[in-house]
Amino acid sequence: MSDLASRFVWYELMTTDTGSAKAYYGSVVGWGTRDASQPHMAYTLFTVGENPVSGVMNLPEQARQMGAPPSWIGYISVADVDAAAAKVRSLGGTVHVPPADIPEVGRFAVVSDPQKAVFTLFTPLPMQGGEPEPPAMGTPGYAGWHELYADDWEKALDFYGTMFGWQKAEAIDMGEMGTYQLFAVDGQPIGGMFNRPRSVPATFWLFYFNVDDIDAAVTRVEGGGGKVLNGPMEVPGGAWIIQCEDPQGAMFALVGARIQAGA
Repeated sequence: MSDLASRFVWYELMTTDTGSAKAYYGSVVGWGTRDASQPHMAYTLFTVGENPVSGVMNLPEQARQMGAPPSWIGYISVADVDAAAAKVRSLGGTVHVPPADIPEVGRFAVVSDPQKAVFTLFTPLPMQGGEPEPPAMGTPGYAGWHELYADDWEKALDFYGTMFGWQKAEAIDMGEMGTYQLFAVDGQPIGGMFNRPRSVPATFWLFYFNVDDIDAAVTRVEGGGGKVLNGPMEVPGGAWIIQCEDPQGAMFALVGARIQAGA
């Protein structure tokens, strides 16, 4: 648990068509699936080999009635969900789903930061045999980056720094778009945050999943009925990214090499 504390450890898609989503992400990212349903809730794990890396479930009816669109949400590991939820509230955030247990999985709470970007606090139960070794950076199918579209990234960094101990890392000048601020855990950059463009209607977390070939991924994204909203774009370090929308409207992103002949 100590190695995972204050890190994103899980990613969950809440959508209006789980059957289509399983087929779509299986094609686009290369994920397998495994049923993990519980009484009164259907749930499917997305897997890389035998390892679960994310999940998909139906968008709750209450959320649909409130107009919430399909979306991805990230789980951040904490030692004590109840204490962390209270801390979110004390720092000006909101607790949307109070702390509760997931049988045989762990304890969670759905919250948002003071600028209304939503995430989940999570304390997993101890795993039999211990935690698996983390994959190498860039391993296909795993999450490779985390990006916050904020109203004010400096205030957001203060919040997440106080909540999780995230550290300010390199800042990248994006010209008219302002500063792209990297943040780190234990000195390792795991994501970035910046002030959202006016064209983006709300704050949110965007998650990047690793693929082998970004150009081949473009073909899969569009061939399955999704959209490439931005990219391919080269980012520092030589990787390429695309930002996408799946057929049900959930935003996600992919990161990988550009290895197609002639690219």
